[in-house]
Amino acid sequence: MPKFAANLSMMFQDIGFLDRFDAAARAGFKGVEFLFPYDHPPAAIAERLERNRLTLTLFNTVPGDWAGGERGLAALPGREREFRDGVDTAILYAKATRCPLVHTMAGLWPEGRDKDEGERVYIDNLRWAADRVAGAGLTAVIEPINTRDIP
Repeated sequence: MPKFAANLSMMFQDIGFLDRFDAAARAGFKGVEFLFPYDHPPAAIAERLERNRLTLTLFNTVPGDWAGGERGLAALPGREREFRDGVDTAILYAKATRCPLVHTMAGLWPEGRDKDEGERVYIDNLRWAADRVAGAGLTAVIEPINTRDIP
């Protein structure tokens, strides 16, 4: 039988983020995921998970300027320090919430930039993040990179 996790970034949007944990549990979910936890202290999220007997399955690393259109930092040259600081922050949240997986967001490639440079930065950052996350007993994952070139 399939197991589904409620995506709290997409579901129950008529109530505040922390109250969505309660709503997910009332709806019968046992697991949740969301885009980003960083607007709330790790302990507050952990408390909601525990209170509702929910498991957090996944969340993303710091995305950069989400409102400005950024969708991750791992492949962006010149943003290595920001990405790595974000991984360390994600580890704090993952450990506090007992979340086993952290999605390392690649980011959107800027028009006109050399893609070889981005590929090198991405691989270096993923290697670093995988080692760092594994050292904390967690797993770093990636998702397919979307491209503007696909019709």
